[in-house]
Amino acid sequence: MASTSETSLEGGRARRRGKSSAPLRERLIEAGLLGSGLLSILTTVGILAVLLVEGVGFFGEVSLGQFFGDTEWTPLFAQKHFGIWPLVSGTLLTTAVAMAVALPFGLLAAIYLSEFAGARTRRLLKPALEVLAGIPTIVYGFFALTVVTPILQGIIPDLAGFNALSAGIVMGIMIIPMISSLSEDALQSVPRALREASWGLGATRIATIFRVTLPAAASGITASIILAVSRAIGETMIVAIAAGQQPNLTADPTQSVETMTAYIVQVSLGDTPAGTIEYRTIFAVGIMLFAMTLLMNVLSRRFVAKYRYREAR
Repeated sequence: MASTSETSLEGGRARRRGKSSAPLRERLIEAGLLGSGLLSILTTVGILAVLLVEGVGFFGEVSLGQFFGDTEWTPLFAQKHFGIWPLVSGTLLTTAVAMAVALPFGLLAAIYLSEFAGARTRRLLKPALEVLAGIPTIVYGFFALTVVTPILQGIIPDLAGFNALSAGIVMGIMIIPMISSLSEDALQSVPRALREASWGLGATRIATIFRVTLPAAASGITASIILAVSRAIGETMIVAIAAGQQPNLTADPTQSVETMTAYIVQVSLGDTPAGTIEYRTIFAVGIMLFAMTLLMNVLSRRFVAKYRYREAR
């Protein structure tokens, strides 16, 4: 009896200690989560502050009219021009080529994995496809320059040695896993009851995919596409190696172009003295790049919210 009462007493004390320490553990976990969130916010604020401080110095010497009104970008030449549009056009051109490659292949791969592949096939193919995302981008860049460009030159004789086409194609291959993986997850989340209702009404499997499943997963698919576009806009090494470093205002993918990220790499190599107008151009380009990616993220959130509202109705 004594041992039983002692055991009960020790058990009661242990429960009381657990109750008293549980709030402390919860507060520590909550503080850690809050700190993680604040760290990401403060990092973003710090990056934005650096861009704005250096950007003010740049725009103190270069007017907005020159920055947005000129069609040449030659800040490192003797005759300086500060028109941002050649860099913007090069960025958008390589991104367009990349999406022309990644969107159909990534979406078709997601449809196959979600709707046709068996469990064993999915377990084999999905990790193999996602291996593409783990290859260093500098390897992709050299692959574009030494393999893809010579192949394309055999098809297009006038293709420049450095061009937007090969860089965009390889960049599209790189972001296929982003579209396929996220889109496949969105398709998998569509309730099977919707598919069965469509089949019960006499629709074929293909008709069900394109008229029921894809529209129901539109929010997730759209988010994956916009994230892939943002990833392509921010890509650096592939375009720096394979697209060239000639800021041309052109829509021809066979020509050499320079993207905003490639220009930042070019100036950041250390040959440009810090504090000069040439050095501050990288912060002006960085502000433009930040604004473009921010706009893509805002559009993504609004688009996804709009589709979710429609789905909820």
